[in-house]
Amino acid sequence: MTFADIPFATRMLAREYRRGLAPVTVLERERTRDPFRILVATILSARTRDETTVKVVQRLFKTVREPGDLARLSVGQIEALIYPTGFYATKARHLKALPAALNRLFGGSVPKTIPDLCQLPGVGRKTANLVMTAAFDKPAICVDVHVHRLCNRWGLIETKNPLETEMTLRRLLPHRYWKRWNSYLVAFGQTVCTPRRPKCGGCPIARVCARIGVGKA
Repeated sequence: MTFADIPFATRMLAREYRRGLAPVTVLERERTRDPFRILVATILSARTRDETTVKVVQRLFKTVREPGDLARLSVGQIEALIYPTGFYATKARHLKALPAALNRLFGGSVPKTIPDLCQLPGVGRKTANLVMTAAFDKPAICVDVHVHRLCNRWGLIETKNPLETEMTLRRLLPHRYWKRWNSYLVAFGQTVCTPRRPKCGGCPIARVCARIGVGKA
């Protein structure tokens, strides 16, 4: 795949995304457009399958609707609500500290820049980029393992880790694709271009894919 193939590939990815079969599409509906919910759900999603995150946020958001609700819970109560997300004990401590950090640094509001978001407990670049696009509709490139894997498998780029992938895409990918690429590629990576045994036979972008690291059988 070359960058000249991006318009075609994006149309195909968007079509697959609209089918709504991927766990990420369910998660996006659950976190709504509320910046606080998006922030919390994205913190919880780290190193956790989207199917698990969906169940956890459905349970958590029955109790927690705003930062004040989170502040009133103990770390143990938060742990019980967010289990079995990956590293749930660490995430519980981060979530417990989140309301105070929002109040101290940003007047209680979720900030709207990546550097500011990265000052919050449990927030790295992946989370910050996703909050920028999902909560504030600003162009940002959120790179997770799916985006990193697919871009390299397609032969679009050659990078060693998600951070290098993000920086490369920021240089080369036109801005008009930034907002939706994470959702499209994650959904595609969960349903078609899976880590093992990708469904190349029925892949809508097979003709432009280099299939790096994928056997021909």
